[in-house]
Amino acid sequence: MAKYKCKICGYVFDEDNIEEGLNIPEGTKFDDLPASFKCPKCRMAKAMFEKID
Repeated sequence: MAKYKCKICGYVFDEDNIEEGLNIPEGTKFDDLPASFKCPKCRMAKAMFEKID
């Protein structure tokens, strides 16, 4: 699975290791998150994330 990094604050959303407290089911893919998803650290929009290796 993939990782996505917020271009503003550097927060990493890891599909394999979803942080507790986000209320997102384990195994959820980034693309399946709602458009309303915001970075839990800086509150920027989902569009501000980029896929990383």
